[in-house]
Amino acid sequence: MTLHTFYTTNDFLHPVTTKDAALLIIDVQTAFFLKELGVYAYNGEEYVARMKRLIDGARKADVPVIYVQHDGRKESPLEPGTKGWHIHPDIAPRPSELVVNKPTPDAFYRTTLQKELDQRGIKKLIIAGIQSDWCVDTTVRRAYSLEYDITVVEDAHTTFDTTVLKAPQIIAHHNTIFGGRFAKLVKTADLDFEKL
Repeated sequence: MTLHTFYTTNDFLHPVTTKDAALLIIDVQTAFFLKELGVYAYNGEEYVARMKRLIDGARKADVPVIYVQHDGRKESPLEPGTKGWHIHPDIAPRPSELVVNKPTPDAFYRTTLQKELDQRGIKKLIIAGIQSDWCVDTTVRRAYSLEYDITVVEDAHTTFDTTVLKAPQIIAHHNTIFGGRFAKLVKTADLDFEKL
C-alpha cells in the first residue's frame, strides 16, 4: 500500500505519492479529435481507448498521472478556454491530478513541471501523448537532458499526416529515435505499473 502526504492549493487536497514514477500525458486535447478543424489524430478513437487503458492502469497501481496541456495562441484551435483546448473528456484528469500548462512544445520550458516532479520525488517518466514529432519528441529529449529515467509508450503517442510522411511512418521513425538513445520503449499491453 502506498502512503500519501497532502498539501493544500486553492482549497483542494492533492496527494503526493511515495512512488518515484509518473505517467506523463502530453496534449491529448479535444482539438485533435474535431474533424471539422481538419486535424484529426491518426487512429483517433482507437488511440483514445488505448490512452484510457493506460491511465486506468496507472491509477490502479497508484502511479501518479500528470497531464500537460498546451496553451495555444489567440484564435488557434488550442487557445485557452476554447472547446479544442480542453483535455479529451474520455481521459479527463481527476480533481487530485496535476495539470501543467505549457506555451511551447517543451513541457519543461517556462512551466512548473520540473518543480512539481522534484517536489514529488519523481525520477522515472512514462511518456505518452500528442504529437509524436513535436511536443512528445521535444519533451522526451528535454527529459533525457534533465536525466530522468524515461519510458516511451510506443503505441500511445500519435500525430497527423504531413506532406512528406504519413502518420504511421512518423510514429515508427520517432520510436526508432526514442528507443535508440533517449528512452526505453514499451507497448501499452506490456506495461506493468505495479513493477515500476
